[in-house]
Amino acid sequence: MPSNIEISKRYIGCCGAYCKTCPALINESCRGCKLGYENGERDIHKAKCEMKVCCIKKSNETCADCAEYSNCEIIQSFFNKNGYKYKKYKKAIEFIQINGYSNFIKIADNWKNAYGRY
Repeated sequence: MPSNIEISKRYIGCCGAYCKTCPALINESCRGCKLGYENGERDIHKAKCEMKVCCIKKSNETCADCAEYSNCEIIQSFFNKNGYKYKKYKKAIEFIQINGYSNFIKIADNWKNAYGRY
């Protein structure tokens, strides 16, 4: 049986968004980034997000696990978009790289959105 950490990791978007605390997932207006692909409920070949397709096909939990992260045009162009949330998602990925998923989830479980304070 998977641990709570393993279950919560499925709620971290490839980009670093934490879907588990996101109002859009909670009110079911969004299905989350990765949920449903592991059990065949959703088809990765129909996904439109290049980042998600890349991450899932490489069997990475998030882009934090990718050896090509620093040089990846897909994730770096995503983080360079205008908007506060993109900087917060980047911070999440970098926090995970340094501190691990368990420490990230301990903090993120208290957020009210897909990102929050550290």
